[in-house]
Amino acid sequence: QVQLVESGGGLVQVGASLRVSCAASGGTLANYAVGWFRRAPGKVRDFVAAISQSGGTRSYEPSVRGRFTISRDSAENIVYLQMNSLQPGDTAVYYCAADGDGGAFSLTAREDDYDYWGQGTQVTVSS
Repeated sequence: QVQLVESGGGLVQVGASLRVSCAASGGTLANYAVGWFRRAPGKVRDFVAAISQSGGTRSYEPSVRGRFTISRDSAENIVYLQMNSLQPGDTAVYYCAADGDGGAFSLTAREDDYDYWGQGTQVTVSS
């Protein structure tokens, strides 16, 4: 069973950058599509970005496209979410999740398709 641990969250100013990481143990993350989701205060958890097993397919929620970049380092068994030009609306707990059911180039934005979840890391953007 894969265990996922997020790290790298913190408190930053508007316009700053932050990179959050999703590290896996108990399995090879390269065998999974990985997604990032976030839950803002008082809201439901929403899709942010996803990357396929091969890394060849990526998807972004429209409000983060062009500011956020998802990538994977298979040698280190880590998936990153680079976040630039952060805004107060990006304040949330960020979760990573792994989906082992798709093909090398497939990914999904549906929470229910993901098999494993981390505990989350808090990102706070202060104005």
